[in-house]
Amino acid sequence: MNWTLEVVVVPVSDVARAVAFYTGGLGFVVDHDTKLGAGRRLVQLTPRGSGCSVVLGEGLSEMAPGSLRGLQLVVNDVRAAHTELTARSVAVSKVQVLGPSGARPAVPGEDLNNVGFLFLDDPDGNGWAVQQISARP
Repeated sequence: MNWTLEVVVVPVSDVARAVAFYTGGLGFVVDHDTKLGAGRRLVQLTPRGSGCSVVLGEGLSEMAPGSLRGLQLVVNDVRAAHTELTARSVAVSKVQVLGPSGARPAVPGEDLNNVGFLFLDDPDGNGWAVQQISARP
């Protein structure tokens, strides 16, 4: 049996502001934008190349806006992702290497496969990691 993660609900306080961040800042694609009536809105977005989407909306879950941590995107080149995100004015950490002794700054030219990360928050403070996986062992 295959198990596929399809959607992650991301709690936000302002749907329009969040959609602007996820589309303009992160480059996610809007799958659908649905008005639920009485000023309520649900928006599903998908990261480029991903089989899993996020859903943004107010009051969709018990989680408070900004309380979701540990979401992770995977790219084949974390340095290029850092360059793209900063060009889009997204506040991101420097590229880091996570290892047995914790996090440290990446060294130019260092192989970052599976160990290179950068971190960012959306406007509500929901936390994302971006990991480089260019080859799986």
